[in-house]
Amino acid sequence: MTSTANTSLGTAHCTLQGDLPAGSYQTCHLTYTAGPAGVDDTGSIKIAMRFPTDCGTPQFTEPAEANYTTATASNGAHLSLRYDTKDNIRPWGRTLYIKILQGYLSEDDTITVVIGDRSCDSPGWRLQTFLETHFQLRVLVDRYATYQYEALEPSPGFRIVPGLPVRLVAVAPSQAIPGQSITVRVKREDAWGNPVDQPWEKHQQVSDEAGIQRLEIIDFKTGLATTTNPIHVAEQHPTNRYWADLHGQSEETVGTNTIDEYFYFARHWGFLDACAHQGNDFQITDAFWAAIQETTARHHEPGQFITFPGWEWSGNTGLGGDRNVLFREEGTGIISRSCRALVKPEDAQDDCSHTVEDLFKTLAPYQPDVMLTPHVGGRYADLERHDGELEPVVEVHSAWGTFEWMLADAFERGYRIGIVANSDGHKGRPGASYPGASTFGSYGGLTGILAERLERDAIWEAYQSRRVYATTGARIYLEVTGDEHPMGSIVETADTTAPQLAVRIHGTSPLERVEVRNGMQVLETLRTYDSVEGSNRIKILWQGSQVRGRGRQTNWDGGLEIIGNHIKCMQPINFHNPEKPCTLVDENHVSWKSTTTGGVSGVILDLAEANTGTLRVETTQQDFKVPIAELGITARSYQPEGLDKRISAYRLPAADGPADLEFHYQSRPEGLRDGDNPLYVCVVQEDGHMAWSSPIYWCRKSDT
Repeated sequence: MTSTANTSLGTAHCTLQGDLPAGSYQTCHLTYTAGPAGVDDTGSIKIAMRFPTDCGTPQFTEPAEANYTTATASNGAHLSLRYDTKDNIRPWGRTLYIKILQGYLSEDDTITVVIGDRSCDSPGWRLQTFLETHFQLRVLVDRYATYQYEALEPSPGFRIVPGLPVRLVAVAPSQAIPGQSITVRVKREDAWGNPVDQPWEKHQQVSDEAGIQRLEIIDFKTGLATTTNPIHVAEQHPTNRYWADLHGQSEETVGTNTIDEYFYFARHWGFLDACAHQGNDFQITDAFWAAIQETTARHHEPGQFITFPGWEWSGNTGLGGDRNVLFREEGTGIISRSCRALVKPEDAQDDCSHTVEDLFKTLAPYQPDVMLTPHVGGRYADLERHDGELEPVVEVHSAWGTFEWMLADAFERGYRIGIVANSDGHKGRPGASYPGASTFGSYGGLTGILAERLERDAIWEAYQSRRVYATTGARIYLEVTGDEHPMGSIVETADTTAPQLAVRIHGTSPLERVEVRNGMQVLETLRTYDSVEGSNRIKILWQGSQVRGRGRQTNWDGGLEIIGNHIKCMQPINFHNPEKPCTLVDENHVSWKSTTTGGVSGVILDLAEANTGTLRVETTQQDFKVPIAELGITARSYQPEGLDKRISAYRLPAADGPADLEFHYQSRPEGLRDGDNPLYVCVVQEDGHMAWSSPIYWCRKSDT
């Protein structure tokens, strides 16, 4: 594509055009031709990309390495290059900067930038890992060396399309009645999690008998196979179960692709039952707020796909921090921005709410038709500031990571909150939000909803009543009741009462453990096995982050060695980025590149012998060495300095263990405190996926 408008600025031409596979290596020749004014000495051009892109970072010093970038001027002017992730106005922050030194450009002089220069055997420039209909390289020119940039329009660009399929995904309804014909939705994904070709539906009859079913699905075109999420087959279900991702953005703010494409993906590729769009408020004009409401209304279809209008209040953490704002229906609320940083006053008429307390006051009249969700994004929500009427739930997991410290903040302050998870995706993939190769550290989360029907009022009421639970993206079937009270209930009880929890879990992978908690206190840990004695499987797991806010990325690059034994096979955990693999080097060594942002990563090893030899682990965070015979169910853990940062080694039972667990937990009166006791369960699967039920709040009142 060649830019033609406003040619007084010059023109730009890019050799990359058409359809290019996500994550592929390419060479981009972008030529800027100066307009009539030329470009003065020390003037510059910028090539800017959107914030969410995870294209390879241009580098200028290693000619044989990926993303090597060069620039030359046709008149021999000396050029200086640098790259910065925030060197231009949001959302066009990721910027390649080319400055003219010891010379200038006259009309028709050119600068040719080669991103992915292969002249010295570089593999090229790795394109972004997710799909985009119109990927742009926005060219801006500072003609007069005043650092005032003007944008060439239109920008050079191309289309990012999926690569080859490597994985099959099949999603079934979480509930069915015996003998029912159900619809299983199936898709192929490439190595980066992008959908390939078109999804399809497979109609299949479930068993005539009650129980749990997981259906095997085979794609005869590719030979790929998979297993569906668990299906609870029963004659009657106390309530229906739906899946939601209510948190993500599109290109109109700081995401990818249009808001229409966002909702289309959520329904047809993310296989969601409910979805919402959450753009940063300081980028939303009144016109786009109207468009958000029109789009959510158009995609809303009761009984099939539920949408809610909303926006994200994006105040600095010192002013209260990120909150999702959702309305029950279109036309029922306003947009009260944290600021007007990227919108003009005439394009944003409503008064701002500069602090979260201002926001609470502004939105209070719209109750009960408005709901806020504190969460962690770039900024994080300060839970010192909370409105229990407006904020029924807290987000524990998203593509940014896992944030159990948010739960700790809430419980320490006596808040009664439900627990949810969403994607907070910026890559246009609600419901199936892979982290790609950027600063996002986890697969996006999902919220399980217990509601009577798939309609707005029923879904809304489930959130308000905290009949919701969070997962790290797996469709784990979780049911928790307390003396027949559903999750989210508030139950007043005398100090002699000992509540009983009834728990049903059906996982998507073998279950590792289930923790029954009172707040953050673990009351009991349950497993599907009693002993790991004689097992030859060990797990090494690392997790946590540096800090609460930006800069939380924690590097765990390293590896392990098995001394005096050898590895038969290896299973990586949460290695979603092919550029940061976990590799079995040989029968004694594993190496990895790994970053966590609060979530977990790790590896499971099958050893030749159960109790022979030594495990030695070396990472950038922590080294340790332990005899394999000393590893048992209880983890050997090490805690480097940071936020919930930990690396552990422990033993697992034999492979292919149970993914189902039902139990009753009988609490003890002495284990409960006066006031609220938020009792809930945390589920941990072998594959690293987790789930959290919303608490049942037992409010114990002393008889004295």
